[in-house]
Amino acid sequence: MIKVAKFGGSSLADGIQFRKVKDIIDSDKSRKFIVVSACGKKDDSEHKLTDLLYLCDAHLKYGVDPESIFSKIEDKFYSIRKDLDIKIDLETEFKEIRSSFSKHINTDYLVSRGEYLTAKCLAEYIDADFIDAADFLFFDYHGNVDLALSKEKLMARINEDRKAVIPGFYGVMSNGSIRVMSRGGSDISGSIIANIIDADIYENWTDVSGVYVADPRIIKDPLKCARVTYRELRGISYMGANVLHDDAIFPVKEKNIPINIRNTNDPENAGTLILDDCSEFDKKDPPGLITGIAGKEGYIALTIVKSRSSTKIGFLSRLLGIFEEYQVSIESVPITVDTFSFIVAKEAVGNTLFEIIARIRKEVNPDVIEVDEDLALIAIVGRGMKAKPGISGSLLSEFGRNKINIKIINQSADELSIVVGVANDDFRKAIECIYDRFVLEERQ
Repeated sequence: MIKVAKFGGSSLADGIQFRKVKDIIDSDKSRKFIVVSACGKKDDSEHKLTDLLYLCDAHLKYGVDPESIFSKIEDKFYSIRKDLDIKIDLETEFKEIRSSFSKHINTDYLVSRGEYLTAKCLAEYIDADFIDAADFLFFDYHGNVDLALSKEKLMARINEDRKAVIPGFYGVMSNGSIRVMSRGGSDISGSIIANIIDADIYENWTDVSGVYVADPRIIKDPLKCARVTYRELRGISYMGANVLHDDAIFPVKEKNIPINIRNTNDPENAGTLILDDCSEFDKKDPPGLITGIAGKEGYIALTIVKSRSSTKIGFLSRLLGIFEEYQVSIESVPITVDTFSFIVAKEAVGNTLFEIIARIRKEVNPDVIEVDEDLALIAIVGRGMKAKPGISGSLLSEFGRNKINIKIINQSADELSIVVGVANDDFRKAIECIYDRFVLEERQ
């Protein structure tokens, strides 16, 4: 068996956390490939390394001396080196980074140094090979990873008798320049590496013990899910559950590699297993009705009413083309007779909302255009809902009992998820009543 184990920033916040990571790696010989994020914060008084590196970049771009910020990054790594009693030549590493300081610095190179140095420290500490992501993880000019080339380059670097530590979050373009992923991209790096080496399992170690049914910031001590399908995780992570970057699902799903969410601070906890198909497990241990509840505030609903538009071929396409013209991603399009609602994130339309409305008026001459800027979306996801009729009706009834007005309701045909829209002020209350009625009561 071969495992890829990815450790997040909180798992590598200081020397104490490094020791926990070493114990986890040493306890299982199949953990051959270790992917790391940049060292995280050990407490609220610190800043994330990546944030500091981005701040350094901003200073350099505006001609401001970044020394006071960069020295905090140096101090962080010097402290870890001293605590772990390792010999890494940080002085030379920092000198090389400083040599690139200018208004024209490659931002991606600079902000990737957190992962790079964290991986070098861990590699020395656990006596493993360091493999730089820039030596094998290749992007094409469309921003996609070239899996075939990356596999060829990685396989050439692997020593089968040694463990390998690899920095996450970045790779390299064909011209040799560093390219970073979106924030949280180390999750994606681990998933890509699991795909490349055909791992048996991808472990994602963080500071929580798995996927919870609801956000712990809203629901106190929510229940944990033992098993989740890729599709369920995609549904709740897209809507704000941030235990795993939602794009990290795709590389492992392609090869049906399970993901195991684990807690570095509670390594005996089995965490949550994420699979393509949970049916064999579900026969012995049926899932709950709801796997996850997640949501976000800050949406806008743009509703267009036009008589007889439902019978006009291409009407919806013309409207969608306007949003595409303004590069606005649409979250959902609830439709009734002659009425089309377009749900978009408020930040996505920015200052272009009135321009979009003007274009709609010009393009289709609607009878009515309504804008609702007070909207939160909540996704209720669960493979168990398919086996129980009447969930939508029960949900409507529960919201009515709690005096919560549902502005939008949208259910997928596969009955895996229901998305409801409520006023922003009702967001937390809605999640609480869903959890109490459909999770706690069901499992009591």
